[in-house]
Amino acid sequence: MKDLVMSAILLSASANMQAQGLPVYLDESKPIEQRIDDALGRMTLDEKIAVIHAQSKFSSPGVKRLGFPDFWTDDGPHGVRPDVLWDEWEQAGQSNDSCVAFPALTCLAATWNPQMARLYGESLGEEALYRGKGMILGPGVNINRTPLGGRNFEYMGEDPYLASRMVVPYIQGLQSKGVAACVKHYALNNDEEYRHQVNVIVSDRALHEIYLPAFKAAVMEAGTWGIMGAYNLYKNQHNCHNKILLNQILKQDWKYDGVVVSDWGGCHDTEEAITNGLDMEFGTWTDGLTMGATNAYDSYCLALPYKRLIEEGKYSTKELDEKVRRVLRLFYRTTMKRQKPYGFLCSESHYDAALKIAQEGIVLLKNERHLLPLDLSKAKRILVVGENAIKMMTVGGGSSSLKVQREILPLDGLSEQCSKFNVQCDYARGYVGDTVQSYNGVTVGRSIAESRSAEELLKEAVEKAKGADYVIVFGGLNKSNFQDCEGHDRQQYGLPYGQDQLVDALAKVNKNLVYVNISGNAVAMPWVKQVPAILQGWFIGSEAGEALASVLCGDVNPSGKLPFTWYQRLEDCGAHALGAFPGTWRDDYKIIDEEYKEDIFVGYRWTDKQDIQPLFAFGHGLSYTTFKIGQLTADKTSLTADDKITFTVDVTNTGKYAGSETVQLYISDKQSSVSRPVKELKAFGKVYLQPGETQQVSLTIDQSALSFYDDQTGEWTVEPGDFEAMIGNSSSNLISWYKFSYNR
Repeated sequence: MKDLVMSAILLSASANMQAQGLPVYLDESKPIEQRIDDALGRMTLDEKIAVIHAQSKFSSPGVKRLGFPDFWTDDGPHGVRPDVLWDEWEQAGQSNDSCVAFPALTCLAATWNPQMARLYGESLGEEALYRGKGMILGPGVNINRTPLGGRNFEYMGEDPYLASRMVVPYIQGLQSKGVAACVKHYALNNDEEYRHQVNVIVSDRALHEIYLPAFKAAVMEAGTWGIMGAYNLYKNQHNCHNKILLNQILKQDWKYDGVVVSDWGGCHDTEEAITNGLDMEFGTWTDGLTMGATNAYDSYCLALPYKRLIEEGKYSTKELDEKVRRVLRLFYRTTMKRQKPYGFLCSESHYDAALKIAQEGIVLLKNERHLLPLDLSKAKRILVVGENAIKMMTVGGGSSSLKVQREILPLDGLSEQCSKFNVQCDYARGYVGDTVQSYNGVTVGRSIAESRSAEELLKEAVEKAKGADYVIVFGGLNKSNFQDCEGHDRQQYGLPYGQDQLVDALAKVNKNLVYVNISGNAVAMPWVKQVPAILQGWFIGSEAGEALASVLCGDVNPSGKLPFTWYQRLEDCGAHALGAFPGTWRDDYKIIDEEYKEDIFVGYRWTDKQDIQPLFAFGHGLSYTTFKIGQLTADKTSLTADDKITFTVDVTNTGKYAGSETVQLYISDKQSSVSRPVKELKAFGKVYLQPGETQQVSLTIDQSALSFYDDQTGEWTVEPGDFEAMIGNSSSNLISWYKFSYNR
């Protein structure tokens, strides 16, 4: 035993001696800020300039002379994108860069479960670590302002509080693996069409109450190491070098110590980039600034043009050193951190995580006659209809497109379930949408080409639907242009490809019709009263087919809740009701001014204000069981500035299935001097219950839950007076109320 102790002492002493011999910047026993100071003092001007801009599509150089490796980023946020060629978007053709596709962030938000967000971040971090990535470009937390937003599927819904609670554990999980998050797109990035030219005009109050809270939580609670600037403009400055958003709010007010990364091609001006907060520039004309340039990256705004301004004496190295300091801090948190966990690629645990998140995020929107779950024990034949039952959704959609090891399709997942009961699982195409199954060189091995006409496909589906025990339609959107896709917004609220006609015809011949909507956005459903069961299936990644089949067949009880308001008509959305989307071109047709006329009244805040009944409310989601939410109580009747108030309610599973219910707490200001929403989500809790089981759910708030942003003083304010807490299981199904007051 003494020998073991002595060996340990000698090893420790040897390690200490070795550490003492290291330069400070390499000595992990030294504080990071001290190491940064030392490294910064050793770097040449050329080395400093090099680390603040890209050297390839997705990498920036380290400092080889000092032992700092190159820094590699990669797209997320739903999986690690396949490696592309050095200076082209086409994939590099590697055989070790397939991944697990996790559900889109709309699905994650629909779980209303921060534990799922933590699991998501950890699993993604392990995949990124295995692939040698120092930063994942995600998650996205832009607010769903309109259901036409092409990139809404990558975000976490319409409510700033829900998005805040879900983004924090995602970042913490990802960065626990030594991989930086890069939260995007900061900020007000709610348009895809002409996204480089949209100048957002928004009140300070709406900016701080609606569009910034999730970013603020990412910085001040999760401690994100990266923030990506947005393509659009705010106050006539591009957001990748925006004085107010980056210097004032992010770095001064929120004390952000990480890096600001440009969106790819989002940097436009060297001097603005120098002075207005950009730290790392990526994607500026990476296909060659000028034909024949020996190194196009040297012509970036923060490359040789910046160096020349320093050499000419127009700028000192003050701003440069601040940028490099932040980049070095990022290096020490990631590539220079020697003690990191192991990475894993396509592991069983990652598929399990993807499946669990998908199952928990699927939302049961409607279930008349208890049509779901499917009773396969009494069925002989079911009919699956729709292109989305056979179309891979992990490929396409823009930068979140993935190269997956596997993707279980809905038809395959349901066929597997049917085989357990010797039930025939028939298929009819029903409609043709987009048969392309490739993106940036990633192709799939399953063709969905179709030569029959729309009339033939409709006729076949209707004939097969007659006599089927169940008809399951997999429809919705896909990741093609002008649907759920980066670069373009949707052009209509209705379903594409003649799906309304298809659903209407099927409903006339079979009463046991289930519609599964695959999308990241709400869609118009003019046939909603004719269809007894509707499921929101999202884009849910590698385990899509298994997850959907497990919910449809009752192996999993659905517990997802909508993270956005599902409008009956597009005109029921504030931005469209006021003609405030997509904005107005200026006379020179270079900039679109888009005024957010609905102000703070986004989503359910607007429908509440206008007394509009949505098709499905924010927070709505049914279960195969039933729940009873009891009387709301609290531990006090008044709240002060330094205090908290805890609300408590009993929840009982009154049905026959085990399941989960999400208790949602909304706060209403009853006597405000400013216009405020009827109610706002301020707390929630998800509880799993066996049949007959009762559990107590406690939700605690402080004065921040009562505050509004005073754009006159530039501060968050709470006015003394009466408030009301409302609790229920959706924004339109509030069951119990509790009145309390706030006293300074």
